[in-house]
Amino acid sequence: MTNAAHWTVPPDHPAFAGHFPGTPILPGVVLLDTVLHAITAATGIALDLCEISSVKFLSPASPGDELVIQHAVSASGTIRFDILAGMRKIASGSIVPGAPV
Repeated sequence: MTNAAHWTVPPDHPAFAGHFPGTPILPGVVLLDTVLHAITAATGIALDLCEISSVKFLSPASPGDELVIQHAVSASGTIRFDILAGMRKIASGSIVPGAPV
């Protein structure tokens, strides 16, 4: 992967309140939002109209996890990403940027 961003999951993230009490797991939608923001910040590609063409959640992200978001843009414009917590892969997937309306 070409680019990487780092994010530590805040132990007090509001999503933990209901997902799941006693065994907090960061929801996939929060992970995907973090990925989109990291890629936009690194590349300048507007992803507000993107299509997440595939995603696999492989391991849960927990409070305090230090995540590395790796991504690469292919010649076709498709963006592949991986989210890692140490050696553990949290998720992987691909994004197709949307065309302006």
